[in-house]
Order: sequence, then C-alpha cells, then structure tokens
Amino acid sequence: MMGVSGSGKTTVGRLLASQLGVRFVDGDDLHPPANVAKMSDGTPLDDDDRWPWLDLVRAEIARALAGSEGLVVACSALKSAYRARLVKRGEPVSVVFLSGPPELIARRMTDRKGHFMPPGLLASQFAALEVPDGAIVAPIDPSPEAIVAQIVAVAGFSPAPG
Repeated sequence: MMGVSGSGKTTVGRLLASQLGVRFVDGDDLHPPANVAKMSDGTPLDDDDRWPWLDLVRAEIARALAGSEGLVVACSALKSAYRARLVKRGEPVSVVFLSGPPELIARRMTDRKGHFMPPGLLASQFAALEVPDGAIVAPIDPSPEAIVAQIVAVAGFSPAPG
C-alpha cells in the first residue's frame, strides 16, 4: 500500500489485512526517532534518512515471504528506487497505489489528529512521487470499504473465511 502521506494507507491497509486475514505493518511505526523528529519539525526526509527505514520495511516483507505468510504493508514508497528496494523482481508482491488530488489529501491531513507528518510537507511528498508502473491504482475518493473491495476485485485476492 503506497502513496503520499494522508492518502489512507493505514486505514485502507488495516481494513484490507483484516479482510484477507493477514498481518498488517505500518511503515510509519518503523521510522527511527530521528526521522519522526525531523518530519515533526516540518523538514522533509532525504534519501539518507529513508534508506535505513526502507531496509526495516523490507525486512518485514522478506520475513513474510520466507514464511509464506500474507502481509499488508503501508509505506509511502514514493520513488521507483524505494519500491525496488522494498520488492525484488519476481517476488509475489502486489503494489497498490492510493491516488488522490492534493486538495483532498491536504484536507484529510488537516483533519487527522496525532500524526507526526504536518500538512506543510505534503507538497514535498507530491514532488517526490513517481507514479508506479504496473501497480493497482486505487482512487481514494470512495469509502475505505469501497477502496478495499476494488483492490480485492482487481488483484483477485481471496478474503479470509468467516
């Protein structure tokens, strides 16, 4: 699950993981304190900040693949180089891009409480965004439930029984 901050990665990712009966990992929870402090202060991360964090996210993906377990990961993964670091060629991994207009995402960021990423950094997120090739593109206008239904249908995922 990738996209700019405020696109709904955590909300949609948790719901998708629940429907599929798999584990959910929020990449935001893996940021080192220095990254969180930097973003909280309104300073965008640079690649030197991101690589060690992306390696932690990759370790979660590798662990799931090694154990043949399902996993949904929420991670901004804005650049193709970041996605290449997270997912190796030939791995059975689907990338879902949550896509929406900056105005809607800015409004959502302003309305949410308790997140370290300030709305002032949204422009830097869109500037860094490289729209992925071959990803499942899910517009964020519908409800989270409708977004998950679209993802499940397009990807051909099987919901968990019961």
